[in-house]
Amino acid sequence: MISLVSEYTDGKGRHAKGWLFFDAECVFCTRIARWIAPTLEKHGLAVAPLQDPRVIALLGIPREEMLREIRFLLSDGSQYGGADAAVALAKQIWWWRPLVWLSRVPGMMNVMRKTYSWIAAQRSCAGECAKVGAVK
Repeated sequence: MISLVSEYTDGKGRHAKGWLFFDAECVFCTRIARWIAPTLEKHGLAVAPLQDPRVIALLGIPREEMLREIRFLLSDGSQYGGADAAVALAKQIWWWRPLVWLSRVPGMMNVMRKTYSWIAAQRSCAGECAKVGAVK
């Protein structure tokens, strides 16, 4: 596995506390990533496309599986996908923490995962994500 600290820095050459990886071929995903990127950067986090060749090696996940959902990777190597990534990301930003609290309600994480999967299956992309998102 590639070391996150030595191999992946943000656009300004800094080492981020964590990375949110998104499908750059998906208009919906790209729009959201651009919208939240400034907030993430203020908290020492960064955003990058899943299609970056370094990401496949960094995450150690086959490309087809990787494009099914967003991925969040912390500098300690902790890795999350889909709704779990959203909750892990929310732990990093104090005013997003209500999402963390909501996830702790019994049964709610299951609801969040199903909702995320449904949204991911609905997205339309120029590339492969429409095919990958439909695979369950």
